Amino acid sequence: MPDKAMHQEQIINWYDDYSMPIFKYILKMLKDAEQAEDLTQDTFIKAYKYLMKDKDVTYPKTFLYRIAHNLTIDYIRKKAPIRMMADFFTQQKDAGPSIESIIEIKETSQELYDALSNLKSTYRSAIILRKIDGFSVKETAHILQWSESKVKSTLSRGLQALEKELDKGGVIHET
Repeated sequence: MPDKAMHQEQIINWYDDYSMPIFKYILKMLKDAEQAEDLTQDTFIKAYKYLMKDKDVTYPKTFLYRIAHNLTIDYIRKKAPIRMMADFFTQQKDAGPSIESIIEIKETSQELYDALSNLKSTYRSAIILRKIDGFSVKETAHILQWSESKVKSTLSRGLQALEKELDKGGVIHET
C-alpha cells in the first residue's frame, strides 16, 4: 500500500522546486497565462497520481516536464482548430502577452517570442527546452520521448525556421 503522507510531501517539494519553471515552459508554448496555470496544476496532479501507484521517479525534473509537455501538446491539438477559426473570423491582431511584465521570462524581445509562437510545436518545444530552458539533449529527448538524434535534427530545423521567421519580421539577429 502506498505511503500517502510520503507521496504528499514529495509532490509538495516538487511543486516548490519546479512549478514556476514548468509554468513558464507551458506559457511559452501557449501564450495563455490562465491555461498555463491550469496545465501546471494538472501536471502535478498527474504526477501525484503516478506516485500513488507506488512507482519510483529517478529524475523528477524531466519526469514533470514530460508530463507538462504531453498535457500542453494534447491541449494544443484539441484547441488548435477552434483557435484557428476564431482568428479567421475576428481577423484581429493579438496584443501579445501582458504577463511578461509580471513574470521574468528569459526572452529579451517580443519579436523573438512572436517568432517562436509562429513555429510548429515540435520546433518550438525543442528550442524552448534546449536553448531557453537549458536542458541537455539527453534530458530533452527524455521529456519529449524522442531519440537524441531527433532532438538534434528537430532543433537544427527549428532554428532555421526561427531564423526565417525573424527575417520575415525584419529583426536583426546573430547567425
